[in-house]
Amino acid sequence: MELLELMRTRHSIRSYGDAPVSEEDITKILQAGMLSASGKAIRPWEFIVVTDKDVLQKMSDCRAGSVKMLKEAACAIVVVGNEDASDVWIEDCSAVMSNMHLMAHALGLGSCWVQGRLRKAEDGRDTEAFVRDILGYPENYKLQAILTVGVPAEEKKPYELSDLPTEKIHYGKF
Repeated sequence: MELLELMRTRHSIRSYGDAPVSEEDITKILQAGMLSASGKAIRPWEFIVVTDKDVLQKMSDCRAGSVKMLKEAACAIVVVGNEDASDVWIEDCSAVMSNMHLMAHALGLGSCWVQGRLRKAEDGRDTEAFVRDILGYPENYKLQAILTVGVPAEEKKPYELSDLPTEKIHYGKF
């Protein structure tokens, strides 16, 4: 599939079927993330792959009211960044997420980017603290986002290139 077509047909998928995601597909998604751009090639990110349904169930309360799809997902890939290693860890982790999101779609899987940074959990704690308590990553690593992955149980209409907000494009100056 051509890249622009892949982007045009990609959507955030929040409903998943019961089928598992193969180890091979998870590996390809992780490889796509590791191939992302990184400032000075520091690669300050680490990935935590979660397939245990009990852990996914616990994680589903990591955001107030908005990530119940974690319960249905076959897996979640948690992306954390070492803030001591790079001052652009947020940007680097975002590039990782974008690549993985596209790769999941290229494999016929659904995925959804769950923002973790600067968000609150169901219990009122920061999402960061909530997820760290479950997954145990070090304090100097900060949560950027979680990618839910699974076999889609919903279908969405592709974007039309003619509907893109081209009025937001400026040449030379704003």
